[in-house]
Amino acid sequence: MNFGIIAAGEGSRLAQEGVSYPKPLVPLQGEPMIGRLIRIFTGCGADRIAIIVNEQMTEVQRYVEELQDRSAVKIDLVIKSTPSSMHSFYELGRLLKGHGRFVVTTVDTIFREADFREYIDAYEAASNSVDGMMAVTSFVDDEKPLYVEADAKMNIKAFRDTPEDNTAEGDKEFISGGIYGLGDKAVEVLDGCLKSGMSRMRNYQRALVENGLLLKAFDMGKILDVDHADDIRKAEEYISAC
Repeated sequence: MNFGIIAAGEGSRLAQEGVSYPKPLVPLQGEPMIGRLIRIFTGCGADRIAIIVNEQMTEVQRYVEELQDRSAVKIDLVIKSTPSSMHSFYELGRLLKGHGRFVVTTVDTIFREADFREYIDAYEAASNSVDGMMAVTSFVDDEKPLYVEADAKMNIKAFRDTPEDNTAEGDKEFISGGIYGLGDKAVEVLDGCLKSGMSRMRNYQRALVENGLLLKAFDMGKILDVDHADDIRKAEEYISAC
């Protein structure tokens, strides 16, 4: 399995709230968030990890470059400022395409390691007819959550900006966890999205459904994002309680 990390955001909200670290290097129990993800991915048998950081994050660039020198796993580093996470995903997709299924996360996605391993096991065991598997959660802690509607078999039917009042019988509604398990078909759809001028990951995910890709939802339990200074405390408390 190959993995990717989107770490190209500016982390402006954290900086405005007095956090001195670049977002990917914010420590959780002494371990930088990006380092934690690399360690977890390596423990899940990663063959390759592709990472994108923006051009201004020189500290993050140096951190990843040092890991490249001593890691047993191949780490590719893309240094590029992009207008959105969807464009960052595109840069990673160019590296990961053609190597089988892959999983990409945003750098500030916090989860239980055991839950993530179950998700990876489920994605690896999924039939070839499955084009992707998205980690979802019932925990709402995002200012603008993306709602995910799935049927009784956990096939994703829709991605919505607002909750659905009248879901069909047997359907379930979750929140996107910022963890995307996809493959080559999804990269091809992304190429078309960029050519049409589309932006934002949520619009891309809608396009995956509209293009007929079979996406599964995997309930990974509680997933947190680190967007504000107080989220760091919440993330550390959650990790220590796991």
